[in-house]
Amino acid sequence: MKNVGSFLLFLVLVMGGGIVIGTLTAPGEWYQNLQKPFFNPPNWLFGPVWSVLYLAIAFVGWRVWRHKYLANLQRLWIIQMALNFSWSPVFFAAQKPALALVIILCLLLTIAVFIRAAWQSDRPSALLFAPYIAWVGFASALNAAIVSLN
Repeated sequence: MKNVGSFLLFLVLVMGGGIVIGTLTAPGEWYQNLQKPFFNPPNWLFGPVWSVLYLAIAFVGWRVWRHKYLANLQRLWIIQMALNFSWSPVFFAAQKPALALVIILCLLLTIAVFIRAAWQSDRPSALLFAPYIAWVGFASALNAAIVSLN
């Protein structure tokens, strides 16, 4: 039962944080008026994708947090979470897509370092981050294109 409770804590932290940040920094008129690249997905896609990713991120955080010998992965998980949660306020609320690009590229690098570090000690966590790095790579390209076009 303790494991279920601790997993639920991670789920609330990650999903709840994502929902709160997403709600407070929802794209508005400024974003609608930006020039976007041809590969910009429809807005409705972001919610379902991030929901699935946040579930995986919470599960991975819970996995690595249960093992003291994974302290390096714990630190990387915290860093990626801080970068993840800072991107939307910078991009949408502060309306600074160039600074957001720096943040998302740091996030991409942190996820890659996490996957590499987890590959030997916690392969399931590394594999669960594969869709995450793919999406953040795509989002990085989208962010870079928006900076370039605007």
